[in-house]
Amino acid sequence: MLLLALDTATPAVTVALHDGTRVLAVFDQVDARRHGELLLPGVDRVLAEAGHTPADLTAVAVGTGPGPYTGLRVGLATAEAFGAALDIPVHGVCTLDAIARATGRTEPFVVATDARRKEVYWARYEDCRTRAGDPAVDRPDEIAARVAGVPAVGAGARLYAETFDGLLPDAPEHVQAASLASLAVEQLAAGLVPGPPRPLYLRRPDARVPANYKVVTPR
Repeated sequence: MLLLALDTATPAVTVALHDGTRVLAVFDQVDARRHGELLLPGVDRVLAEAGHTPADLTAVAVGTGPGPYTGLRVGLATAEAFGAALDIPVHGVCTLDAIARATGRTEPFVVATDARRKEVYWARYEDCRTRAGDPAVDRPDEIAARVAGVPAVGAGARLYAETFDGLLPDAPEHVQAASLASLAVEQLAAGLVPGPPRPLYLRRPDARVPANYKVVTPR
């Protein structure tokens, strides 16, 4: 196995290469405005560092969010392109699940990322591998009673620490592809096929089609 993992659902552009036993190489850079510029150079870097080429890949795992529309689609489109070009499977992994996996926790907690618009994407976990329910997007004040005192990780929890008052200061803030890769490999080894590479937007994009078009041609 040689699995390429990538995620662009958070401000982090993150790539990892996993051989089924261990992570061979990683690329992580936080830059919310340069997903498209950084992702493929990151892929090139991890492949070169591990001494491989794209032709050696046997699978791709990609973060499906939830995340903002523009950033999230960069990773998904890139993963689908690799899958189509190399005729290899592309697996989708919830970005929040990958963050949770990186904590290594064995007790309940929540993961929250910044959804902008003064909202967070979040989910509750029984442990680092078990999500309790579907991811959601909410304003922090709407879920304050549900997360009060619960250990919390992620950039959303850090941004709204008054709501996520159980913030764990040393826990991961953004997703890391190394964790996403390890989670996908674990699921495949257990005979569980990760989900499809379909985006978890959870809300409509910021962009809107104009209601009225200006007439620019003669009547």
